[in-house]
Amino acid sequence: MRFDAPHPIPYQGSKRRLAPAILSFIPPGRFKRLVEPFAGSASITLGAAKADLCAEFVIADILEPLTAIWREILERPEALSEAYRDLWRSQFKGDPTRRFNEIRTEFNLDHDPAKLLFLLARCVKNAVRFSTSGQFNQSPDHRRRGTHPDTMEREIIAASKLLRGRCKVVCGDFRKVLQNAGPQDIVYLDPPYQGTSEGRDSRYFKGVERQAIVELLADLNDRGIEYVLSYDGQCGDKSYGRPLPSAANGHRVLLEVGRSSQATLNGLDAVTVESVYLSPGLTAGVRAGVRVSLKAFSPQVPLFP
Repeated sequence: MRFDAPHPIPYQGSKRRLAPAILSFIPPGRFKRLVEPFAGSASITLGAAKADLCAEFVIADILEPLTAIWREILERPEALSEAYRDLWRSQFKGDPTRRFNEIRTEFNLDHDPAKLLFLLARCVKNAVRFSTSGQFNQSPDHRRRGTHPDTMEREIIAASKLLRGRCKVVCGDFRKVLQNAGPQDIVYLDPPYQGTSEGRDSRYFKGVERQAIVELLADLNDRGIEYVLSYDGQCGDKSYGRPLPSAANGHRVLLEVGRSSQATLNGLDAVTVESVYLSPGLTAGVRAGVRVSLKAFSPQVPLFP
């Protein structure tokens, strides 16, 4: 399998790097459709499409302007690319920071998908941040000017060709999106981590409570729908949420991503580990609690059958 999939939407927390590991848990040819209800940059959908793991796909997210970008990618990729190019160039006609702030203000009024794409490409660490009222409030990254428009155009066109005609885009709550899921579907879940959805560190427009995830997994198990869930993790001694109860799912695999670049900059030697939870039908050959390095996964030789 090949995992050199396009990646048009820069997005902190994207699972692009983890895609070979995550997709290795999905048996080729077993499922007709992949549903990604917390899509974001849809790295897993794009990787699965590139690897021909499924024939159809659903990209869904509760953030309407983000799903609007995906509709543009599928239906009007050339127009989106050109609009992004114009926005990118406009920052060099004066003060780039001022221009970023102008585009951010405009987007918060008109929700233009091209403007959101520019903001995501240009903001600090590509970290999407919305207020609870839906206003984009992240700041510009002063060290760079965002994805070059030639590169962005290539990524947009490639993603459009890969998904056009076999992908549906939906804006809505994950529970509603999954109401129509069936036994021929494989669901990939990547909700905001507990540590960034609850308490003081709430970063997202719409967080997801831990209990809602537990209840969702119980529902999917009862309906016989297979899924892969990315949920909690840790970096060094810092944990991003408690492991889910074994009653929700008994197979938790720990993916050792590698040393944290941010921790390294701070003089620390911290390894990032992410958890993946597998539904009962995907656990053949997988030992619960196993910890593996991403280096163990190969696009040509999946670690798990």
